[in-house]
Amino acid sequence: MAKAIMIQGTMSNSGKSFITAGLCRIFAQDGYKVAPFKSQNMALNSYITKEGLEIGRAQAMQAQACGIEPVSDMNPILLKPTSQTGSQVIVHGEVMGNMKATDYYANKKALIPEVMASYRRLFADYDIIVIEGAGSPAEINLKDDDIVNMGMAKMAKAPVLLVGDIDRGGVFAALYGTVMLLDEDERDLIKGMIINKFRGDVDILRPGLKQIEDKVHKPVIGVVPMEHIDIDDEDSLSERLEQTGIGQGLDVAVIRLPHISNFTDFSVFERMKGVSLRYVTYQSQLKTPDLIFIPGTKNTMGDLAWLRQSGLEGAILRCHEAGTPVVGICGGFQMLGQELSDPFGVENGGCMRGMGLLNTKTVFEKVKTRTRIKGRIVRSEGIFSELSGLAVEGYEIHMGITKNLGGCQPMIFLEDGRTDGLAREDFSVFGSYLHGLFDDPAIAGALTRRLMEAKGIAAGVLVDEETYKNQQYDRLADLLRKSLDMEKVYEILEKGVGDE
Repeated sequence: MAKAIMIQGTMSNSGKSFITAGLCRIFAQDGYKVAPFKSQNMALNSYITKEGLEIGRAQAMQAQACGIEPVSDMNPILLKPTSQTGSQVIVHGEVMGNMKATDYYANKKALIPEVMASYRRLFADYDIIVIEGAGSPAEINLKDDDIVNMGMAKMAKAPVLLVGDIDRGGVFAALYGTVMLLDEDERDLIKGMIINKFRGDVDILRPGLKQIEDKVHKPVIGVVPMEHIDIDDEDSLSERLEQTGIGQGLDVAVIRLPHISNFTDFSVFERMKGVSLRYVTYQSQLKTPDLIFIPGTKNTMGDLAWLRQSGLEGAILRCHEAGTPVVGICGGFQMLGQELSDPFGVENGGCMRGMGLLNTKTVFEKVKTRTRIKGRIVRSEGIFSELSGLAVEGYEIHMGITKNLGGCQPMIFLEDGRTDGLAREDFSVFGSYLHGLFDDPAIAGALTRRLMEAKGIAAGVLVDEETYKNQQYDRLADLLRKSLDMEKVYEILEKGVGDE
């Protein structure tokens, strides 16, 4: 019989995904067959499974921490915001459609059978399921129809560990308020509390730990220090996106679009010796970078309008005229062309002028392309000439088809016979639909090598991506073993939702 344990938080970004991944790694290290689960995820950072199904990036990361292949059952419902009030709804990895928030919340209980079907399949195949909640369980306006926090804990009969973020301040109020706003049967499900992101001397904190335990009658099972461990982040709350200053070495600027997605495409550059990666929101921040990335987005036309209105489009074009190469991925690739057409109202409807850096046209289709794919870079010249001949691998998540109107150079031949990676004739601009293209150190190194040489910067050796990620998961497991009462965690897991 499988066992389950659930991680909930007092707020978004309290560290639920972090703690879930760490426990997944610990249980796997201890010899258990373990899988992550999150019934409903709202995030723009997604992942395509080997079957071509789309799930939240956090659950894919947690599966990797378990040492298993990510599957859609680990995240049966994914919401990808398209505006302030609407999202694309993805169920079992496939698009159900776009919905306003009010419509989704009015009908989400109908998705409970889908959620439980996924959960039961995992429950039948694994020893331990580590369930992650979303946001806070104490959102009193949403509690009645909850299927991701206490509602999920009840359906799964899973004991809950409540995580609070002390770095933001007010952690004791957050823990107390969360517990007190819950119904009595929901409070009974909470079997322990975790203080996350602590800086300083824990002895100074201990009186507060005793007081919060006395007030809510729940044990604090650990205080986790603030430590930088490089695992994939879930969404735009990521601290990565706050890196805005120009550092030493090659200056690489990523445009921080309002609906930026899959920004993990650029994480590898943060680890490259001699490269300084930063995110740009305002025209005044762009300056004169050595390389500009325009990332993926869930709302290409809306974000292109923002780029135009903010003055960043003009600033990017001026940088390019001055010699800065520009690379677009997915939605960023679509923006680089002459025109974007949305005949079916997939995004905003109508037609829109592109940035004009590539002679292409993108037409948005009703059907989303979702696939993992391999290929080879067959031609690249100029500053990116070292890319030629390299094998590539990535995944596609897009609803547009981009056509070469003439003059663009196909760079990548895919294994299914398609081409990708269209470049300007002088190879100063190129775009690709492949997320994860730069995860291969050979690709990332080749992309930047000529630029670094021109600045007199020695290129560093990159660690293999899989090796690096496993090192980070092991560091995370070590941190939690030192910080949490793991004997108590196993006791909670074994006892389940029974009386303490």
